Amino acid sequence: MFNNYLKFLGHQLQGWPQQNYYLFFFSLGCQVMTLVSTPITWVTVITFIGTTLGVLCVLAINAAKSVNGWLGILSAICFIIAGLNAKNYLSIGEQLAYVITLDVPVLLSANWNVNMASKIRHFTAKSWVVAIAATILVYLVSGYLIGQLTDDPRPWIDAISFSISLTAGVICFLRFNNQFFWWLASGIAQLVLWFVSYRQGSATLAMAINSSIYVINDILAFTVSPWYNQKERQRLIKEETAYVHEMGLE
Repeated sequence: MFNNYLKFLGHQLQGWPQQNYYLFFFSLGCQVMTLVSTPITWVTVITFIGTTLGVLCVLAINAAKSVNGWLGILSAICFIIAGLNAKNYLSIGEQLAYVITLDVPVLLSANWNVNMASKIRHFTAKSWVVAIAATILVYLVSGYLIGQLTDDPRPWIDAISFSISLTAGVICFLRFNNQFFWWLASGIAQLVLWFVSYRQGSATLAMAINSSIYVINDILAFTVSPWYNQKERQRLIKEETAYVHEMGLE
């Protein structure tokens, strides 16, 4: 049974749009250059591992593959350590929110683990209003609390990233393709947060580079991802249906 699960995880890393693989290796090259161009410390090594797994995670989401659950949990551990070192406390909350709202539920959900591409949904007008209102509410509450309760030097910048990312995680788990509007906004917010942190000497440049890769991935999703590309979705559904039948997962 364990061997079958390992085969399933291996299958989840296959069949992605080619652009996803290109972006991963481009990201890996950037992160390796960043790692070796600065003094190597335990923080830079942890950040390198986290950013590598994090990019794989978002690319897996882009490809509608449930392996993002494990990749998300492992990268979250690394990002929590980096966030704690940089005093970006809401970035820690953001990673915990991902684990709770997306990573663990994805691992436990049959809807995500079996032919997820066939279950993609779209927002209604009401869904847009609820999602935007929830984002604004989380932003106001989290920004105020983190500013009052911690020594976070960037509470409101931190809160923007946290609120957008938390909402995006919920939207993603619910299988709405509109998530990528939130992911794109989240990537831009994180890019600003980690670049400011880097300029203030609180973080490595790797986290800012990682956020820029996330932004590229989100833009890519609107063109080649099965979440939006009908041709790619049908190809993936056909492939996953054959795999489910072969493995007896119906």
